[in-house]
Amino acid sequence: MVSFHGGGHRRNGFFTDAYDLFCISLVTKMLGRIYYHKPGSPKPGSLPPDVSAAVNGVALVGTLAGQLFFGWLGDKLGRKKVYGITLMLMCLCSIASGLSFGGNPKMVMATLCFFRFWLGFGIGGDYPLSATIMSEYSNKKTRGGFIAAVFAMQGFGILAAGGFTIVVSSLFDARFRVPPYEVDPVGSTPPEADYVWRIILMAGAVPALLTYYWRMKMPETARYTALVAKQADRAAVEMAKVLQMETPPEDWKVGPVEQALPSNNSFGLFSKEFVRRHGLHLLGTTSTWFLLDIAFYSQNLFQKDIFTAIGWIPAAKKMSAIHEVYRIARAQTLIALCSTVPGYWFTVFLIDKIGRFKIQLLGFSMMTIFMFALAFPYNHWTHPENNIKFVVMYSLTFFFANFGPNATTFVVPAEIFPARLRSTCHGISAASGKLGAIVGAFGFLYLAQSQDPAKADAGYPAGIGVKNALIVLGVINLLGTLCTLMVPESKGKSLEEMSGENEDTSNDLQP
Repeated sequence: MVSFHGGGHRRNGFFTDAYDLFCISLVTKMLGRIYYHKPGSPKPGSLPPDVSAAVNGVALVGTLAGQLFFGWLGDKLGRKKVYGITLMLMCLCSIASGLSFGGNPKMVMATLCFFRFWLGFGIGGDYPLSATIMSEYSNKKTRGGFIAAVFAMQGFGILAAGGFTIVVSSLFDARFRVPPYEVDPVGSTPPEADYVWRIILMAGAVPALLTYYWRMKMPETARYTALVAKQADRAAVEMAKVLQMETPPEDWKVGPVEQALPSNNSFGLFSKEFVRRHGLHLLGTTSTWFLLDIAFYSQNLFQKDIFTAIGWIPAAKKMSAIHEVYRIARAQTLIALCSTVPGYWFTVFLIDKIGRFKIQLLGFSMMTIFMFALAFPYNHWTHPENNIKFVVMYSLTFFFANFGPNATTFVVPAEIFPARLRSTCHGISAASGKLGAIVGAFGFLYLAQSQDPAKADAGYPAGIGVKNALIVLGVINLLGTLCTLMVPESKGKSLEEMSGENEDTSNDLQP
């Protein structure tokens, strides 16, 4: 395996991204209790549907915009320069989202959403840049594992968000012992609860700040320098720094500037030549990521209902505000530990042996099977004696999402497109995924509501019910299986073989 410095710092970016994106779901119930308490109500306050959608979704919208913008900018200015900008944005906005100014609920939520949008914008840049940098540094034998390891840090980020929330909420819970809501509606949310959610959100800045110095010391990737900036000599020097060995410029097969790329390889993103060579590939990477994220993000919505059904989380009125945060964090951390994290690392260790295509096909197929197995006999699963089996099946869908398309959709776009369009095409694929996440997070929030209007959550219209929502998700996973057929296998091939760059030269750019 080629060893190089900086892989860990690259991976820390995704650790931070996942922490920042997922920590909000741990504290949304608390925000409802603090800012939307209704005197005399039998249930604790909860965020109105539009506010809940904004708080949970605004970072996803920001991420989508950031993926497109920074993906394009990474091909224009270089990977390294743009990377620093995204990191500073993430640090500043993590801190600012915890400060959220204003005296009334509307102002606090508005400023929280404003900073969460720009936080998402910074996170969006990390997707195409991290994947592109890792693919351009790695060798063809271990490249899949390297890129997947960057993405697998998401699992640890989700764990860290849960773990840190457990620590903070238990400390506050022990220090400020208050009765549950049904005993004392006002006293169950102590004034100090306002610090809990702010501390949890602001902690996301710490890992980003710790890696800033190291990220800025990394040189530009040699492939960008040679193939896009067309400076072969400098590329060889920078590659030698990273690999800690001499790489003569001629090894790069990129001579003087005018010969740096064959003339037939200078087509743009919107050209007929791009559509002929890579159109189907781009359709494959965007459609599979879009379909996966609908399923992946909507699954998270069912967690609280499932945990409540099996008694992992008591009814909200039986807990104080701080204790509720603790119970939600504990349940989500357990799911992450048992299914999400192992799934990611199965991919890291097996992707260069089995190949991207087979893992993605297996993942989508198994998700389809488990979704239908949960959906059709849904009433059977709601009986108390079957609850644990339901959670096991539900966990397995998460496992196969991560040992499957959630990892491979991130890896493949960084390998199959030309160097000067690589970051842009990865950004487009990732943004398509975030569009799916937005559809999943909001569409299913409404779809999964009970068909009986009286049983729907406060403020929501009647939906199609959880059973039908799960059937729809099964169909979406089946479509993902079919769209995978458009995605090429890149195992064991150099980036130049995959993208068709340097077709006219006998050597590839493998260092």
